[in-house]
Amino acid sequence: MEDKKGLVYELMDQGGPTDNREPYFKEAVDEMMRARVLCAKANAAMPDDPNYVTYLEELFGRKLDDVRILTPFICDFGNRVTFGKGVFINHSAILSASGGIEFEDGVMTAPGLRIATINHDMNRRHTIYTYGKVKIKKNAWIGMNVTICPGVTIGEYAVVAAGAVVTKDVPDHAIVGGVPAKVIRYLDPSEQRE
Repeated sequence: MEDKKGLVYELMDQGGPTDNREPYFKEAVDEMMRARVLCAKANAAMPDDPNYVTYLEELFGRKLDDVRILTPFICDFGNRVTFGKGVFINHSAILSASGGIEFEDGVMTAPGLRIATINHDMNRRHTIYTYGKVKIKKNAWIGMNVTICPGVTIGEYAVVAAGAVVTKDVPDHAIVGGVPAKVIRYLDPSEQRE
């Protein structure tokens, strides 16, 4: 019996597990190859060549006239990433996106962002994967060389300090930093502007 199309993504949305030896996983392998090729083409273009954006638009299946992504850029599952309006992703971002990544309106990231949405089984680490969607809410600001782990939500207007490793949800208006990231203080919501 043949597995139905999209089964691997249903399993990812449920948090897994998936087994890379199963026939349904081929759909994920095909998407990873498609994404790697399109990222390589975008990264090979000169930064002042606007054609690099067409490769990223193909990767994400949408126009990026309201989103700015600087190269070099790596994403392994373009079909698992969504963008709101006015999102800015600075250079050298790596999105491991199989579990899903959502950038809401106005999200801004500094260079070197790392997002992981997949994890490996501790005992069967070469074959069994689990997943956790990462959501970055409206107007959050992510500092340089931040790592965001699977299943984390970054709150509205939150600020993540440079070098932080975010392992737990970040509340709205919080400033977090450190390894693992902890709340440093809160911003005054009355002073927040778009």
